[in-house]
Amino acid sequence: MENLPLFFRLRKRPVLLVGAGAAAVAKARLLLAAGADVRVVAPQGLGEVADWAAQGRLRWERRAFDPADVAGMTLVIGAMGDDELDAAVADAAKEAAIPVNIVDRPELSSFIVPSIVDRSPVTIGISTNGSSPVLARRLREQIETLLPTNLGRLANFLNSFRSAVKAKVDSFDARRRLWEDIIDGPIARDVLAGRETDAREAMLSRINRRHAGEVAYGHVDIVGAGPGDPELLTVKALRALQDADLVVYDRLIGDEILDLVRRDAERIYVGKARSNHAVPQDQINELLVTHARAGRRVVRLKGGDPFVFGRGGEEVERLRAAGISTAVIPGITAATGCAASAGLPLTHRDHASAVTFVTGHGVDGEPDVDWSALSGPRHTLVVYMGVSRAGSLARQLIGHGRAPDTPIAIIENGTRPDERVIVGTLANVPSLVRTAQVGAPALIVIGEVAALADAARELVFSTSNIPNALAV
Repeated sequence: MENLPLFFRLRKRPVLLVGAGAAAVAKARLLLAAGADVRVVAPQGLGEVADWAAQGRLRWERRAFDPADVAGMTLVIGAMGDDELDAAVADAAKEAAIPVNIVDRPELSSFIVPSIVDRSPVTIGISTNGSSPVLARRLREQIETLLPTNLGRLANFLNSFRSAVKAKVDSFDARRRLWEDIIDGPIARDVLAGRETDAREAMLSRINRRHAGEVAYGHVDIVGAGPGDPELLTVKALRALQDADLVVYDRLIGDEILDLVRRDAERIYVGKARSNHAVPQDQINELLVTHARAGRRVVRLKGGDPFVFGRGGEEVERLRAAGISTAVIPGITAATGCAASAGLPLTHRDHASAVTFVTGHGVDGEPDVDWSALSGPRHTLVVYMGVSRAGSLARQLIGHGRAPDTPIAIIENGTRPDERVIVGTLANVPSLVRTAQVGAPALIVIGEVAALADAARELVFSTSNIPNALAV
């Protein structure tokens, strides 16, 4: 971080603006919105500056800049666009130890004016350290679309109840939970929808309720993190991560996703690998119950979707049996995410009219599936956790009628920067796994659609000298 973000309180404070052209007008608007006492120095300028001066909103001295002009100023902004004059303004301000910004000249500036999202009193500043103002503006536009128009009204509403909440609820943790419930619940939604009278009545009722600050059971979100790319997280999943007191996460959750967790949240790793269950499922279930009963907001973070081979159903059953408030936030499952990343459609009008997801492991090792039903043509089969049993899977499918030359694609680390796509046929899939040294996480896609994998990104192994799976 090259610059520390700060917010200047400029109301009724003197600010010098050198220049009265288009760049200066943009800065003058910001300064006036902040309530600054703006003094403009420039020999000529645009009509907007003249209008503001005529309205008494700022003072305009129509003359050249003098270094003595910086005396007594809180901030100085140079917007003449003249290299020599801009340098003189910067030197004068720095000599007087006054913060200075020269428009589009970060090397001359001691502070940067960010792109601003204004939902007063909520204000968001976006800076690229002067490297790309256009990029900062684009980011501002994207953030603008995400924020409710009445966000500032909500902030003022919440502020009006701060003293009452503090007087009623002694515990800091209880107050935080109360505010989170209010912000995430119907009271905030009423304010944002313009129903402030209803919201105020509900807020007074909530504060005056007996035991308003009492620690009740917490809440558990079972969250799907998607196949690995952090940008494939849902907005709802991101919100849960940023609200969590505790995140219980699996082996497939990468650091880029964990970086999105609230900074002061506790994290507990419970990752499991094949034949190496670091924390048994029963213990994970009890861990979630224990922390929720302590009043904490818990996120159980899983790769892919929690209800697709993620054992999320078992966790939900245990939590609900314990009376714990629970919600499931779905994620993009590995099959759809990895297939899309590899350019491989799971269904296709010309190749596949059905798709089935199966796991390569059952309760006792071998998956309990109807091989005959899975072995027909025009049917895509996606195998989770099947790399270690690739030979057995191939023999079962071929033995039940699936053609040995059926195309397959193995997608390792799908959607991640180190993704590999390995293509071949059903007959040689076990040898492909060995030759390419495929590691977890990896999916096996079996069916005619596998031949459509993105040829520009795939890692193709020659199949001419790889033994048939039936001989392995």
